[in-house]
Amino acid sequence: MSKTLLWSVLLFLALLSPFAGIATVELGALFEPASLSHRIFFDLRLPRILLAFMVGGSLALAGLLFQSLFRNALMTPFTLGVSGGAVLGAGIAIKLGLGLAFGISAISLFGFGGALFTIVLLIFLSRYLLKARQESLLLLGIALSFFYSSALMVLFYISSFTETATIMRFTMGSLTIVGYSSLLPIFVATLVLLALLWFKRFELQLLALGDEQASLKGINIRALSYTLLLVTSIVIGIVVSLTGPIGFIGLIVPHMARRIYQRSLLFLIIPVFFLGGLFLLACDTLTRFLSSSSEIPIGILTALIGGPFFIYLIISKQK
Repeated sequence: MSKTLLWSVLLFLALLSPFAGIATVELGALFEPASLSHRIFFDLRLPRILLAFMVGGSLALAGLLFQSLFRNALMTPFTLGVSGGAVLGAGIAIKLGLGLAFGISAISLFGFGGALFTIVLLIFLSRYLLKARQESLLLLGIALSFFYSSALMVLFYISSFTETATIMRFTMGSLTIVGYSSLLPIFVATLVLLALLWFKRFELQLLALGDEQASLKGINIRALSYTLLLVTSIVIGIVVSLTGPIGFIGLIVPHMARRIYQRSLLFLIIPVFFLGGLFLLACDTLTRFLSSSSEIPIGILTALIGGPFFIYLIISKQK
């Protein structure tokens, strides 16, 4: 797919997004404050569009960082177990029947707590890694992911039908939002991640080439790697705690950007951000167009797209 065609398709679906869904929005009544169309558009559809764009952009940037930092084309933002920790934390909140804590949804709060616990645990355990730190950190993340999956299965087993259904729904990911209050943490987190990668793009480019190149330029590899991983993981924790895990965006979008631009990391940060935002927004538009009585969870569609793409990457790397 050419660059022009790809951007055209994504922009077309993004423009259709406000009008996709079970409820119909009438253009004539759009700016009448008392009309149903006005409330649907400005209270439901527009916040959802902004949420999808920011979440997609942050996940794509995180994928670009992870693939560059670990020099592994198959890395995703969820590889270190941050997503698993967030899902388990949210599941515990659902099982305990918690509502609001400090004015924040307990599910989101526990979800972020699970992600933050994973980050702190990984940093603590990494102090005992003598060599091959990045590869060992990756293996620790995989081990934690398996542990969290097992713990979640136990939670399913001891939960009621309603609790199990709620946890399952969270694990599928959702961009459903009412109003703009929940957008602020996502907005701030995404801008922090974008600014960090932009200002550290030269150092990250050297890290992507190899540790020796970075060391010769006087870069503190360990400090920079931990800073980038910590900030990115916190951002992912915030995203997952609010939307649930939405997989494969961080895997697909960086590869799409590399394929259509064929440039170094220095020139990919901004395109990856916008491409990630529009890609998730396009996926969300498709889920609403395909829905009839109930909406297809966004995580299911991204997994349907990402699964075959992941297989393609594995096969292409063998050639």
